[in-house]
Amino acid sequence: MATIDEIRKTRIKKLRIIEKAGFNPYPGKSKRTHKISEVLIDFSKLKKAGKKIVLAGRIRLLRPHGKLCFLHFEDGSAKMQALLAQNDLGEKNYKFFLDNFDIGDFIEIQGKLFKTRTKEKTIRVSNYRILTKSLRPLPEKWIGLKDEEERYRKRYLDLLFNPELKQMFIKKALFWNSMREFLQKKGFLEVETPVLETTAGGADAEPFITHHNALDIDVYLRISMGELWQKRLMVAGFDKTFEIGRQFRNEGISKEHLQDYTQMEFYWAYADYEMGMRLVEQMYKYVIKKTFGLLKFDIFGSKIDFNKKWQKIDYGQSIFDKFKIDIDKTSKKQVEEKLKGLKVKYDRNGSLGRLIDALWKECRKQVAGPAFLIGHPVSVSPLAKRDEKSHNRVQRFQVILAGSEMGNGYSELNDPLDQAERFKEQAKMRVAGDKEAQMHDKDFVKALEYGMPLTCGFGVSERLFSFLMNKPVRECVLFPLMRPK
Repeated sequence: MATIDEIRKTRIKKLRIIEKAGFNPYPGKSKRTHKISEVLIDFSKLKKAGKKIVLAGRIRLLRPHGKLCFLHFEDGSAKMQALLAQNDLGEKNYKFFLDNFDIGDFIEIQGKLFKTRTKEKTIRVSNYRILTKSLRPLPEKWIGLKDEEERYRKRYLDLLFNPELKQMFIKKALFWNSMREFLQKKGFLEVETPVLETTAGGADAEPFITHHNALDIDVYLRISMGELWQKRLMVAGFDKTFEIGRQFRNEGISKEHLQDYTQMEFYWAYADYEMGMRLVEQMYKYVIKKTFGLLKFDIFGSKIDFNKKWQKIDYGQSIFDKFKIDIDKTSKKQVEEKLKGLKVKYDRNGSLGRLIDALWKECRKQVAGPAFLIGHPVSVSPLAKRDEKSHNRVQRFQVILAGSEMGNGYSELNDPLDQAERFKEQAKMRVAGDKEAQMHDKDFVKALEYGMPLTCGFGVSERLFSFLMNKPVRECVLFPLMRPK
């Protein structure tokens, strides 16, 4: 059996033969008149018209039988059969095709339509032209799940040989477009905010750092979908805004986590977190129904019905019920001992709030959802407004599905003095070694001093889509980041 290098050398020789015959193996224009999908739909009408049509696509199968050659080709919209006959093309042109065209090549075909004896829709070729000469052979059978790393490195082949995977990404586009459609129907304006920031804000995460040559300064890739920028827009008088885009967090890889991923965040002036929860429930049902056509799912073993009443779970009560720890009275030492007993990894430099949150995440594993988590302490919510009934709690909510967080929102903190103090506390945490603590954004505090109306903000990432697909989030990315070989 020939090696890849030997096949490549042979195909380059064929390419030179094609060039020597006066043909460009990589022309810049096609004369295609129809997509294959259009031909298959309107086959009878086009066949009856009796006119020659021009199709184009990649050769996926070649079956020469003496003076006849059947091939299958596809153009991204559908696959179809073509028949090349020596009597139609002439002996020279027929032989030229058999000698120099390979599976994987892109061709342009001119001819008339007919059906074979087995009723297969076919185009009878009267003329052909090379559009792209492939130099590497397509694998006879793609390895699929047998080698995950190879699939990710050659995702283009994975997509080519796996129609279900391709359909998943078409579905993913529908997922984001339906979310955009829902928000626009509700009067939200789509905006774009900076990806490069001098202060990374809007989330608890470690940012990526890069250098801006023109300004000669280090900048951060954003860790939120413009949270602090969109809130500046609330100061500026905008009523409802949202953004869908890429954000970047320098954190670990897991079935739920990526370093760069798509997120949506909206901000709604004169709304509180209760109004936010109602809107989010409507949005999730709309997007999920539009994307998947149903509202009942089995996600990693959890049976979830989005149509049922969404449960509300209290943060502190959940921890007390499971671990008998009162989050308002506990100490860092007590929480550390509990985490050690549970064999849960935690950051020894983390604040008491961080450690308590690690306990909550153990509780979260038992929640199938759909549910809203409420009653978060101030210590884990530096950008949320305090609850008027309980000064140590904030008006925050998280969507919980299949034991994981699937969205985060709150009544935004618009008290500039309180915000400044919380930023100072976060700065102390950074000095103590907490790389995910938020930076003190003095310019944002200054903007708040001009006055921001009460506002509800909410964000959800593509983790939601991956859970609905019942797949790790990395599998739901077209081209996951890989370490170079």
